[in-house]
Amino acid sequence: MTDRRHTATLSHTFLATAIAACLAAGCGVLPGDSGGSGQTLTVMTFAPEGTKATNMPGMTGMAKAYERWVNSKGGINGRKLRVLTCNENNTPSGAADCARKAVNERAVAVVGSYSQHGRAFMAPLEAEGIPFIGGYGVSSEEFQSILSYPVNGGQPVLLAGAGHQLGRACTQVSLVRPDTLAGDSMPILLNAGLKANKIADASDIRAAEDSADFSAQAREALADTATTAGAKEKEKEKAKGCVTAVLGERTETFFDAFRRADAQNKKPQISSVLGSVSQSLVDRTGGKESPFEGALLTSWYPVAADPLWDPMRKVIADHAFGDDGVDADDSGTQTTWIAYTVLNEVVKRFKAGEDITARKITRSLNQSEAVGTGGLTPDLSWRYQDMRAVAGFPRIVNGRVTFQVVQAGRLVAQEGEQTMDMTATLEQAPRAA
Repeated sequence: MTDRRHTATLSHTFLATAIAACLAAGCGVLPGDSGGSGQTLTVMTFAPEGTKATNMPGMTGMAKAYERWVNSKGGINGRKLRVLTCNENNTPSGAADCARKAVNERAVAVVGSYSQHGRAFMAPLEAEGIPFIGGYGVSSEEFQSILSYPVNGGQPVLLAGAGHQLGRACTQVSLVRPDTLAGDSMPILLNAGLKANKIADASDIRAAEDSADFSAQAREALADTATTAGAKEKEKEKAKGCVTAVLGERTETFFDAFRRADAQNKKPQISSVLGSVSQSLVDRTGGKESPFEGALLTSWYPVAADPLWDPMRKVIADHAFGDDGVDADDSGTQTTWIAYTVLNEVVKRFKAGEDITARKITRSLNQSEAVGTGGLTPDLSWRYQDMRAVAGFPRIVNGRVTFQVVQAGRLVAQEGEQTMDMTATLEQAPRAA
Protein backbone atom coordinates (compact mmCIF):
# COMPACT_ATOMS: atom_id res chain seq x y z
CA MET A 1 0.00 0.00 0.00
CA THR A 2 2.84 2.39 0.83
CA ASP A 3 4.49 1.69 -2.53
CA ARG A 4 1.23 2.43 -4.34
CA ARG A 5 0.81 5.75 -2.53
CA HIS A 6 4.41 6.67 -3.25
CA THR A 7 3.95 5.83 -6.96
CA ALA A 8 0.72 7.88 -7.12
CA THR A 9 2.44 10.85 -5.45
CA LEU A 10 5.32 10.69 -7.92
CA SER A 11 2.84 10.46 -10.84
CA HIS A 12 0.90 13.50 -9.65
CA THR A 13 4.14 15.44 -9.10
CA PHE A 14 5.39 14.52 -12.58
CA LEU A 15 2.05 15.52 -14.20
CA ALA A 16 2.00 18.87 -12.42
CA THR A 17 5.61 19.54 -13.44
CA ALA A 18 4.85 18.59 -17.05
CA ILE A 19 1.79 20.87 -17.19
CA ALA A 20 3.77 23.76 -15.71
CA ALA A 21 6.56 23.22 -18.24
CA CYS A 22 4.04 23.06 -21.06
CA LEU A 23 2.41 26.32 -19.93
CA ALA A 24 5.80 28.00 -19.73
CA ALA A 25 6.68 26.80 -23.22
CA GLY A 26 3.26 27.73 -24.62
CA CYS A 27 2.66 24.31 -26.11
CA GLY A 28 -0.81 23.70 -27.48
CA VAL A 29 -4.10 23.13 -25.70
CA LEU A 30 -4.57 21.28 -22.45
CA PRO A 31 -6.97 18.34 -22.26
CA GLY A 32 -10.55 19.49 -21.77
CA ASP A 33 -10.00 22.81 -23.60
CA SER A 34 -11.54 22.92 -27.08
CA GLY A 35 -9.59 25.98 -28.08
CA GLY A 36 -7.15 26.56 -30.89
CA SER A 37 -3.41 26.12 -30.47
CA GLY A 38 -2.25 29.72 -30.33
CA GLN A 39 -1.92 30.82 -33.94
CA THR A 40 -3.89 27.94 -35.50
CA LEU A 41 -7.68 27.61 -35.52
CA THR A 42 -8.99 24.11 -36.20
CA VAL A 43 -12.48 23.73 -37.66
CA MET A 44 -14.34 20.92 -39.41
CA THR A 45 -16.68 20.59 -42.39
CA PHE A 46 -18.49 17.30 -42.95
CA ALA A 47 -20.82 16.12 -45.71
CA PRO A 48 -21.88 12.86 -47.39
CA GLU A 49 -19.85 11.69 -50.36
CA GLY A 50 -20.08 8.58 -52.52
CA THR A 51 -23.44 7.45 -51.11
CA LYS A 52 -26.56 6.17 -52.89
CA ALA A 53 -28.57 9.17 -51.69
CA THR A 54 -27.70 12.87 -51.56
CA ASN A 55 -24.00 13.74 -51.82
CA MET A 56 -22.45 17.13 -51.09
CA PRO A 57 -18.77 17.01 -52.13
CA GLY A 58 -18.87 20.73 -52.92
CA MET A 59 -19.15 21.57 -49.23
CA THR A 60 -15.93 19.90 -48.14
CA GLY A 61 -14.21 20.99 -51.36
CA MET A 62 -15.20 24.63 -50.81
CA ALA A 63 -13.98 24.41 -47.21
CA LYS A 64 -10.51 23.26 -48.31
CA ALA A 65 -10.36 25.93 -51.02
CA TYR A 66 -11.29 28.54 -48.41
CA GLU A 67 -8.53 27.23 -46.14
CA ARG A 68 -5.92 27.60 -48.88
CA TRP A 69 -7.19 31.04 -49.83
CA VAL A 70 -7.35 32.53 -46.35
CA ASN A 71 -3.96 31.11 -45.37
CA SER A 72 -2.41 32.53 -48.55
CA LYS A 73 -3.50 35.93 -47.19
CA GLY A 74 -1.90 35.35 -43.79
CA GLY A 75 -4.84 33.63 -42.12
CA ILE A 76 -7.62 35.31 -40.18
CA ASN A 77 -6.14 38.15 -38.15
CA GLY A 78 -2.80 36.37 -38.30
CA ARG A 79 -4.26 33.03 -37.22
CA LYS A 80 -3.73 30.08 -39.53
CA LEU A 81 -6.89 28.18 -40.41
CA ARG A 82 -6.81 24.38 -40.29
CA VAL A 83 -9.83 22.76 -41.96
CA LEU A 84 -10.64 19.12 -41.26
CA THR A 85 -13.10 17.33 -43.56
CA CYS A 86 -15.12 14.20 -42.90
CA ASN A 87 -17.41 11.95 -44.96
CA GLU A 88 -20.68 11.72 -43.06
CA ASN A 89 -21.84 8.81 -45.29
CA ASN A 90 -25.54 9.73 -44.91
CA THR A 91 -25.78 7.59 -41.75
CA PRO A 92 -26.31 8.43 -38.07
CA SER A 93 -23.11 6.61 -37.12
CA GLY A 94 -21.17 8.50 -39.80
CA ALA A 95 -22.50 11.85 -38.57
CA ALA A 96 -21.65 10.96 -34.97
CA ASP A 97 -18.15 9.83 -35.98
CA CYS A 98 -17.50 13.15 -37.72
CA ALA A 99 -18.67 15.07 -34.66
CA ARG A 100 -16.46 13.00 -32.38
CA LYS A 101 -13.51 13.61 -34.69
CA ALA A 102 -14.15 17.35 -34.37
CA VAL A 103 -14.11 16.94 -30.58
CA ASN A 104 -10.94 14.85 -30.58
CA GLU A 105 -9.14 17.31 -32.87
CA ARG A 106 -10.20 20.21 -30.60
CA ALA A 107 -12.08 22.05 -33.32
CA VAL A 108 -13.37 25.48 -32.31
CA ALA A 109 -16.35 25.13 -34.68
CA VAL A 110 -18.03 22.91 -37.24
CA VAL A 111 -18.69 25.05 -40.31
CA GLY A 112 -20.83 24.70 -43.44
CA SER A 113 -21.74 21.02 -43.09
CA TYR A 114 -24.54 18.74 -44.31
CA SER A 115 -26.32 15.94 -42.49
CA GLN A 116 -29.87 14.72 -42.08
CA HIS A 117 -28.89 13.16 -38.76
CA GLY A 118 -28.97 16.12 -36.41
CA ARG A 119 -29.50 14.09 -33.28
CA ALA A 120 -26.39 12.05 -33.99
CA PHE A 121 -23.97 14.94 -34.56
CA MET A 122 -25.35 17.67 -32.28
CA ALA A 123 -25.08 15.70 -29.04
CA PRO A 124 -21.26 15.27 -29.15
CA LEU A 125 -20.81 18.91 -30.20
CA GLU A 126 -23.10 20.19 -27.46
CA ALA A 127 -21.24 18.12 -24.84
CA GLU A 128 -18.01 19.96 -25.72
CA GLY A 129 -19.55 23.37 -26.40
CA ILE A 130 -18.57 23.38 -30.10
CA PRO A 131 -20.76 25.68 -32.24
CA PHE A 132 -22.29 24.46 -35.50
CA ILE A 133 -22.11 27.39 -37.94
CA GLY A 134 -24.00 27.51 -41.21
CA GLY A 135 -25.15 23.95 -41.69
CA TYR A 136 -27.13 23.19 -44.83
CA GLY A 137 -30.40 23.24 -42.89
CA VAL A 138 -31.76 19.79 -43.64
CA SER A 139 -32.15 18.55 -40.04
CA SER A 140 -34.54 20.05 -37.51
CA GLU A 141 -31.88 20.07 -34.78
CA GLU A 142 -30.06 22.81 -36.70
CA PHE A 143 -32.97 25.10 -35.84
CA GLN A 144 -33.37 23.89 -32.27
CA SER A 145 -29.95 23.48 -30.67
CA ILE A 146 -28.63 26.52 -28.81
CA LEU A 147 -25.21 25.78 -30.35
CA SER A 148 -26.47 25.94 -33.94
CA TYR A 149 -26.07 29.15 -35.93
CA PRO A 150 -27.88 28.72 -39.28
CA VAL A 151 -27.17 31.12 -42.16
CA ASN A 152 -30.32 30.23 -44.09
CA GLY A 153 -33.81 29.02 -43.26
CA GLY A 154 -33.01 25.50 -44.37
CA GLN A 155 -35.63 23.11 -45.60
CA PRO A 156 -38.47 24.89 -43.73
CA VAL A 157 -38.26 28.18 -45.63
CA LEU A 158 -37.53 26.46 -48.96
CA LEU A 159 -40.65 24.33 -48.69
CA ALA A 160 -42.82 27.20 -47.47
CA GLY A 161 -41.39 29.35 -50.26
CA ALA A 162 -42.12 26.64 -52.82
CA GLY A 163 -45.70 26.54 -51.55
CA HIS A 164 -45.98 30.29 -52.07
CA GLN A 165 -44.47 30.05 -55.55
CA LEU A 166 -46.73 27.18 -56.62
CA GLY A 167 -49.77 28.72 -54.94
CA ARG A 168 -49.64 31.48 -57.52
CA ALA A 169 -49.27 29.13 -60.47
CA CYS A 170 -51.26 25.99 -59.63
CA THR A 171 -54.67 24.80 -58.50
CA GLN A 172 -53.39 21.44 -57.24
CA VAL A 173 -49.91 20.33 -56.20
CA SER A 174 -48.36 16.89 -55.83
CA LEU A 175 -45.26 16.61 -53.63
CA VAL A 176 -42.81 13.74 -54.17
CA ARG A 177 -40.46 13.49 -51.23
CA PRO A 178 -38.21 11.00 -49.41
CA ASP A 179 -39.79 8.59 -46.96
CA THR A 180 -37.46 9.66 -44.15
CA LEU A 181 -37.68 11.51 -40.86
CA ALA A 182 -36.48 14.70 -42.56
CA GLY A 183 -38.99 14.15 -45.37
CA ASP A 184 -41.94 13.78 -43.00
CA SER A 185 -42.02 17.51 -42.28
CA MET A 186 -42.03 18.51 -45.97
CA PRO A 187 -45.81 18.32 -46.61
CA ILE A 188 -46.59 20.48 -43.57
CA LEU A 189 -44.09 23.13 -44.64
CA LEU A 190 -45.16 23.15 -48.30
CA ASN A 191 -48.81 23.33 -47.28
CA ALA A 192 -48.12 26.38 -45.15
CA GLY A 193 -47.11 28.27 -48.30
CA LEU A 194 -50.05 26.88 -50.27
CA LYS A 195 -52.50 27.82 -47.53
CA ALA A 196 -51.26 31.42 -47.60
CA ASN A 197 -52.43 31.49 -51.23
CA LYS A 198 -55.70 29.66 -50.47
CA ILE A 199 -54.67 26.49 -52.31
CA ALA A 200 -55.57 23.00 -51.08
CA ASP A 201 -52.97 20.81 -49.39
CA ALA A 202 -50.58 18.97 -51.69
CA SER A 203 -50.82 15.25 -52.36
CA ASP A 204 -48.08 13.54 -50.36
CA ILE A 205 -46.20 10.96 -52.43
CA ARG A 206 -43.40 9.12 -50.61
CA ALA A 207 -40.39 7.45 -52.15
CA ALA A 208 -37.40 5.52 -50.85
CA GLU A 209 -34.50 7.95 -50.53
CA ASP A 210 -32.05 5.78 -52.46
CA SER A 211 -34.51 4.38 -55.00
CA ALA A 212 -33.47 3.98 -58.62
CA ASP A 213 -37.04 3.44 -59.87
CA PHE A 214 -39.68 6.13 -59.36
CA SER A 215 -42.17 4.79 -61.92
CA ALA A 216 -44.93 4.25 -59.35
CA GLN A 217 -44.52 7.72 -57.87
CA ALA A 218 -44.42 9.27 -61.35
CA ARG A 219 -47.69 7.58 -62.32
CA GLU A 220 -49.33 8.68 -59.08
CA ALA A 221 -48.21 12.30 -59.52
CA LEU A 222 -49.38 12.32 -63.15
CA ALA A 223 -52.75 10.84 -62.15
CA ASP A 224 -53.18 13.66 -59.62
CA THR A 225 -52.67 16.30 -62.30
CA ALA A 226 -55.09 14.48 -64.63
CA THR A 227 -57.73 14.33 -61.90
CA THR A 228 -57.32 18.04 -61.29
CA ALA A 229 -57.82 18.85 -64.95
CA GLY A 230 -60.99 16.75 -65.12
CA ALA A 231 -62.44 18.21 -61.95
CA LYS A 232 -61.89 21.75 -63.23
CA GLU A 233 -63.23 21.22 -66.77
CA LYS A 234 -65.35 24.39 -66.64
CA GLU A 235 -62.30 26.41 -65.60
CA LYS A 236 -59.77 24.69 -67.83
CA GLU A 237 -57.83 27.87 -68.53
CA LYS A 238 -57.32 28.53 -64.86
CA ALA A 239 -56.81 24.92 -63.74
CA LYS A 240 -53.22 23.77 -63.58
CA GLY A 241 -51.76 20.76 -61.87
CA CYS A 242 -48.18 21.01 -60.62
CA VAL A 243 -45.65 18.42 -59.52
CA THR A 244 -42.81 19.29 -57.19
CA ALA A 245 -40.08 16.82 -56.25
CA VAL A 246 -37.60 17.34 -53.42
CA LEU A 247 -35.38 14.26 -53.57
CA GLY A 248 -31.86 15.64 -53.58
CA GLU A 249 -29.74 13.94 -56.23
CA ARG A 250 -32.61 11.55 -57.00
CA THR A 251 -34.79 14.41 -58.27
CA GLU A 252 -33.35 14.00 -61.76
CA THR A 253 -34.15 10.28 -61.68
CA PHE A 254 -37.74 10.98 -60.65
CA PHE A 255 -38.38 13.55 -63.38
CA ASP A 256 -36.88 11.19 -65.94
CA ALA A 257 -39.47 8.59 -64.89
CA PHE A 258 -42.15 11.29 -64.86
CA ARG A 259 -41.41 12.26 -68.48
CA ARG A 260 -41.66 8.64 -69.58
CA ALA A 261 -44.98 8.24 -67.74
CA ASP A 262 -46.41 11.33 -69.45
CA ALA A 263 -47.23 9.48 -72.69
CA GLN A 264 -49.93 12.02 -73.62
CA ASN A 265 -47.41 14.85 -73.36
CA LYS A 266 -49.51 16.90 -70.93
CA LYS A 267 -46.37 18.52 -69.53
CA PRO A 268 -47.74 19.76 -66.19
CA GLN A 269 -45.79 22.47 -64.40
CA ILE A 270 -42.79 20.98 -62.57
CA SER A 271 -40.86 22.51 -59.71
CA SER A 272 -38.27 21.84 -57.05
CA VAL A 273 -35.90 23.62 -54.69
CA LEU A 274 -32.23 24.50 -54.99
CA GLY A 275 -30.17 21.56 -53.87
CA SER A 276 -32.45 19.14 -55.70
CA VAL A 277 -32.16 21.02 -59.01
CA SER A 278 -29.15 23.17 -59.90
CA GLN A 279 -27.64 24.99 -62.85
CA SER A 280 -25.15 22.16 -63.34
CA LEU A 281 -28.04 19.68 -63.57
CA VAL A 282 -29.77 21.82 -66.20
CA ASP A 283 -26.49 22.06 -68.15
CA ARG A 284 -25.91 18.32 -67.91
CA THR A 285 -29.40 17.48 -69.14
CA GLY A 286 -29.35 19.65 -72.25
CA GLY A 287 -29.24 23.32 -71.31
CA LYS A 288 -31.88 25.06 -73.44
CA GLU A 289 -33.20 21.64 -74.43
CA SER A 290 -33.23 20.39 -70.83
CA PRO A 291 -36.46 18.77 -69.61
CA PHE A 292 -36.19 21.20 -66.70
CA GLU A 293 -36.82 24.15 -69.02
CA GLY A 294 -39.62 26.18 -67.46
CA ALA A 295 -39.27 24.56 -64.03
CA LEU A 296 -39.96 26.77 -61.01
CA LEU A 297 -37.34 26.75 -58.25
CA THR A 298 -37.04 28.23 -54.77
CA SER A 299 -33.67 29.21 -53.30
CA TRP A 300 -32.21 30.92 -50.25
CA TYR A 301 -29.75 32.98 -52.23
CA PRO A 302 -29.42 35.27 -55.26
CA VAL A 303 -29.20 33.57 -58.67
CA ALA A 304 -25.79 32.06 -59.42
CA ALA A 305 -25.05 34.68 -62.09
CA ASP A 306 -25.34 37.53 -59.57
CA PRO A 307 -22.05 39.49 -59.21
CA LEU A 308 -22.35 39.07 -55.43
CA TRP A 309 -20.89 35.59 -55.96
CA ASP A 310 -17.79 36.87 -57.79
CA PRO A 311 -15.46 36.73 -54.72
CA MET A 312 -16.40 33.07 -54.17
CA ARG A 313 -15.89 32.26 -57.85
CA LYS A 314 -12.42 33.77 -57.76
CA VAL A 315 -11.46 31.70 -54.71
CA ILE A 316 -12.71 28.56 -56.46
CA ALA A 317 -10.80 29.41 -59.64
CA ASP A 318 -7.57 30.13 -57.78
CA HIS A 319 -7.66 27.58 -54.95
CA ALA A 320 -9.96 24.63 -55.78
CA PHE A 321 -7.20 23.18 -58.00
CA GLY A 322 -9.51 21.56 -60.51
CA ASP A 323 -11.76 19.88 -57.93
CA ASP A 324 -14.82 19.08 -60.05
CA GLY A 325 -16.95 18.72 -56.93
CA VAL A 326 -16.67 22.43 -56.18
CA ASP A 327 -19.38 23.98 -58.34
CA ALA A 328 -20.02 27.70 -57.84
CA ASP A 329 -23.66 27.15 -58.84
CA ASP A 330 -24.20 24.49 -56.18
CA SER A 331 -26.19 25.49 -53.09
CA GLY A 332 -23.95 23.38 -50.83
CA THR A 333 -20.85 25.18 -52.10
CA GLN A 334 -22.61 28.52 -51.68
CA THR A 335 -23.76 27.74 -48.14
CA THR A 336 -20.23 26.74 -47.14
CA TRP A 337 -18.82 29.98 -48.54
CA ILE A 338 -21.33 31.99 -46.48
CA ALA A 339 -20.66 29.92 -43.35
CA TYR A 340 -16.91 30.52 -43.58
CA THR A 341 -17.56 34.21 -44.22
CA VAL A 342 -19.41 34.29 -40.89
CA LEU A 343 -16.55 32.48 -39.14
CA ASN A 344 -14.05 34.94 -40.63
CA GLU A 345 -16.04 37.96 -39.46
CA VAL A 346 -16.48 36.56 -35.96
CA VAL A 347 -12.79 35.69 -35.54
CA LYS A 348 -11.79 39.18 -36.67
CA ARG A 349 -13.62 40.58 -33.64
CA PHE A 350 -11.13 38.99 -31.24
CA LYS A 351 -8.04 40.87 -30.15
CA ALA A 352 -4.73 40.04 -31.80
CA GLY A 353 -3.01 37.26 -29.87
CA GLU A 354 -6.12 36.39 -27.86
CA ASP A 355 -6.62 32.66 -27.40
CA ILE A 356 -9.81 31.60 -29.21
CA THR A 357 -11.84 28.65 -27.94
CA ALA A 358 -15.12 27.10 -29.04
CA ARG A 359 -16.88 28.63 -26.07
CA LYS A 360 -15.53 32.10 -26.83
CA ILE A 361 -16.79 31.85 -30.41
CA THR A 362 -20.17 30.73 -29.08
CA ARG A 363 -20.28 33.68 -26.69
CA SER A 364 -19.44 36.09 -29.50
CA LEU A 365 -22.16 34.64 -31.73
CA ASN A 366 -24.69 34.91 -28.91
CA GLN A 367 -23.88 38.48 -27.96
CA SER A 368 -22.31 40.33 -30.90
CA GLU A 369 -23.93 42.63 -33.38
CA ALA A 370 -25.05 41.26 -36.74
CA VAL A 371 -22.56 39.68 -39.14
CA GLY A 372 -22.52 40.72 -42.80
CA THR A 373 -22.20 38.23 -45.66
CA GLY A 374 -21.53 40.59 -48.54
CA GLY A 375 -25.21 40.92 -49.40
CA LEU A 376 -25.75 37.19 -50.02
CA THR A 377 -28.07 37.06 -47.00
CA PRO A 378 -29.50 39.67 -44.68
CA ASP A 379 -27.07 40.58 -41.89
CA LEU A 380 -27.16 37.64 -39.48
CA SER A 381 -27.52 37.74 -35.71
CA TRP A 382 -28.33 34.93 -33.29
CA ARG A 383 -29.06 36.86 -30.12
CA TYR A 384 -32.10 35.84 -28.08
CA GLN A 385 -34.10 38.77 -29.42
CA ASP A 386 -33.42 37.64 -33.00
CA MET A 387 -35.17 34.29 -32.58
CA ARG A 388 -38.62 33.87 -34.10
CA ALA A 389 -41.73 32.00 -32.95
CA VAL A 390 -41.61 29.26 -35.59
CA ALA A 391 -42.90 26.04 -34.03
CA GLY A 392 -40.13 23.45 -34.08
CA PHE A 393 -37.61 25.82 -35.66
CA PRO A 394 -36.96 28.64 -33.15
CA ARG A 395 -33.44 29.40 -34.40
CA ILE A 396 -34.47 30.51 -37.86
CA VAL A 397 -33.05 34.03 -38.10
CA ASN A 398 -33.07 34.26 -41.90
CA GLY A 399 -36.36 33.36 -43.55
CA ARG A 400 -35.53 34.90 -46.92
CA VAL A 401 -36.14 33.04 -50.17
CA THR A 402 -35.72 33.95 -53.84
CA PHE A 403 -37.89 32.65 -56.67
CA GLN A 404 -36.26 31.39 -59.83
CA VAL A 405 -37.22 29.76 -63.13
CA VAL A 406 -35.25 27.81 -65.74
CA GLN A 407 -35.34 30.02 -68.81
CA ALA A 408 -33.33 29.39 -71.99
CA GLY A 409 -31.27 26.88 -70.00
CA ARG A 410 -30.35 29.30 -67.20
CA LEU A 411 -31.66 29.76 -63.67
CA VAL A 412 -32.91 33.33 -63.58
CA ALA A 413 -35.04 35.40 -61.22
CA GLN A 414 -38.73 34.74 -61.77
CA GLU A 415 -40.36 37.77 -63.27
CA GLY A 416 -42.88 39.46 -61.00
CA GLU A 417 -41.64 37.69 -57.85
CA GLN A 418 -39.56 39.57 -55.30
CA THR A 419 -37.38 38.22 -52.52
CA MET A 420 -39.67 37.18 -49.67
CA ASP A 421 -39.32 36.43 -45.97
CA MET A 422 -41.25 33.26 -45.17
CA THR A 423 -40.95 33.56 -41.38
CA ALA A 424 -44.48 34.91 -40.86
CA THR A 425 -45.90 32.07 -42.99
CA LEU A 426 -44.04 29.49 -40.94
CA GLU A 427 -45.19 31.08 -37.69
CA GLN A 428 -48.77 30.25 -38.73
CA ALA A 429 -47.94 26.65 -39.67
CA PRO A 430 -48.51 23.61 -37.43
CA ARG A 431 -45.47 22.22 -35.67
CA ALA A 432 -43.48 20.23 -38.22
CA ALA A 433 -40.60 18.88 -36.12
